[in-house]
Amino acid sequence: MSAPPASKEATADRLADAVRQVSAVRGRGRRRSVTVAAGLFVALVAAFGVSLSVGDMVMPIGKVVETLLGGGDGGSQFVVLELRLPRALLAVLVGAAFGLSGGVFQTVLRNPLASPDLIGISAGASAVAVTAALVYQVSGLALSASALAGSVAAGTAIYVLAWRQGVAGQRLVLVGIGVGTGLSSVVWYVMARSDVTDAQEAFRWLAGSLNGRSWDQFWPMSGALALLVPLTAVAAHALRPLQLGDDAAAGLGTKVEPSRLALLGCATALAGVATAAAGPVGFVAFVAAPIARRLVPGRGAALPHAALSGALLVLVADFAAQHMLPSVQLPVGVVTSIIGAPYLLLLLARANRVGSGG
Repeated sequence: MSAPPASKEATADRLADAVRQVSAVRGRGRRRSVTVAAGLFVALVAAFGVSLSVGDMVMPIGKVVETLLGGGDGGSQFVVLELRLPRALLAVLVGAAFGLSGGVFQTVLRNPLASPDLIGISAGASAVAVTAALVYQVSGLALSASALAGSVAAGTAIYVLAWRQGVAGQRLVLVGIGVGTGLSSVVWYVMARSDVTDAQEAFRWLAGSLNGRSWDQFWPMSGALALLVPLTAVAAHALRPLQLGDDAAAGLGTKVEPSRLALLGCATALAGVATAAAGPVGFVAFVAAPIARRLVPGRGAALPHAALSGALLVLVADFAAQHMLPSVQLPVGVVTSIIGAPYLLLLLARANRVGSGG
C-alpha cells in the first residue's frame, strides 16, 4: 500500500527542512570563512604599514603612502623603498609559504606534528646550504638554490624511506624526525670544522633571519610562489577526499598516492623556497595552520587562512625582532621560536594525557 498523502507531505516537509538547515550551516561557515580571511588581511595590511613607518627614522603613514606612490624626498624613498619595503614584502611571502606548506603537510598526513621544520625538510635545506657556504664558499642566488635542492632531496628521501605500499602519516613523521636529526648532525659537524667567523654567519642564517634582505631575495621568492601557489591550489582539490582516509578517497575516484605525492611535493617546495630566502624560520609552518583551523572550524585545511596567518606571524615577529631590544636586531626565528616552542610542549603534553588515558 502506498503511504497516505499526509504522510508523504510530512516526509517532504522534513526533507525540505533538513536541506534548509544544511544550507544555513554551510552559509554561516562560508560567511565566517570570508570574515576571518578579511580580518586577517586587514591586520596584515595594518602591520605592513607599521613596519614601513617605524624605525630609526619614524615617518607618518601618510608620508609612507606618498613615498610608495612615487613622491617623497630622496631620504624617505631610500628608507622606504630600498630598506623597509623589500624586507616587509619578503616577510609576508616567507610567512605565507611556510603557513601554506604546514597546512598541506598536517592535513595530508593527518598529524599536527607534520611540519617541515620538524620532519626534516628544513634540516635538509640547512645541511646542503651550510655545506655549500662553508665548504665550497657558495653565496647569493646559488646558495638559495642549494637550500631549495636540499629541501627537495630531504623530502624525496623521507618519502622513499617511509614507503610501504603507500605512505602512512605517522610513519612518515617518524622517518622525517630521524632524517632531520641526522642532517642536523651534518650541519653542526660542518660548522665545527669551519672558521669561527664563517660559522657565526652560518649560525645567524640557521636561526632564520630577514636582516639585510633586499630585492635580490624578493624577486626569486615571488617568482617561485607565482608558480607554486597555483600548483598547490590545483593539487589541493584532493585534500577533502584524502581527509576521509585512503579507502574512502579511492572509492570517491581519487588517485590516492599520485595526489598525496603532488601535495607533499608542493609543500616541500614551498618550505624550500621560504628557507632559501630567509633561513629555516622555526615554528611558523607548525603553528600557522592550527591557528587558521581554530579561526574557521569545520573548513578543513583552511589553506588561504593558514597562508594569511603565517604571513601575519612572520611580519609581526620580524617587527618585534627589530625593535624589541634597543640597538639589537634579533633573527626573526628567535621570536617565532618563542611563540612556537610553548605550543609544541602543550601539544606533546595533551598527546601524553590522551595516551595515558587522562
